[in-house]
Amino acid sequence: MKATILVVRPEPGLAATMAAAKAMDLNALGYPLFDIEPREWSAPDADEVDALLIGSANAIRHGGAALEPLKSKPVHAVGQATADAAREAGFEVASVGIGGLQMVLDAIPAPARLLRIAGADHVPLTAPAGVTITTQIAYEAVALELPEPLRALQELNLIVLLHSAAAAEQFARESRRLALDRSRISLATIGPRVAEAAGTGWRAIHVCEAPSDRALLEMTRDLCI
Repeated sequence: MKATILVVRPEPGLAATMAAAKAMDLNALGYPLFDIEPREWSAPDADEVDALLIGSANAIRHGGAALEPLKSKPVHAVGQATADAAREAGFEVASVGIGGLQMVLDAIPAPARLLRIAGADHVPLTAPAGVTITTQIAYEAVALELPEPLRALQELNLIVLLHSAAAAEQFARESRRLALDRSRISLATIGPRVAEAAGTGWRAIHVCEAPSDRALLEMTRDLCI
């Protein structure tokens, strides 16, 4: 039986993943487990900031007017999608990571005063010597429930794509609420932290070697062969 792929990331990432899955001829369905909502925040004086540290494109998409005084500051981005969003918004990108935000931070030369624009649920970081981080929360992910009819997907050789630890935790909660049989569901995760957050009892948990949507889909395509 051809596997059914369930994509649960929020928009606009959901639409991008669905389009890429279609191009790979994957049997994919999309339903977001989160809405991303902006929060009010205030930027520090631009003279007190050397650069921005951005761990998600959502920080750019939902940063709002508070970003405007910071447009002259270079951005250190967690990955290519975040870097692209920053450039589209008018920022210069100083560096682009490939292995998580801590690795990006570790490569920034001291001294540096960084402003981290993040979501309410964000990964803790350890600043290297000579580097200071001020964190501002610009958005939050509001959890959504899966509709009852999606319970039937567990009968269809289901593989769930998980792009974040928050999504893994929410899908685990929803699996309990819907009384899903975890032993019939496989998970494709974008990294070890996401896999750990999903918990146990699944038919299989697959961890992507590179933390990108493209790599996650390619791994999932291979699982479907």
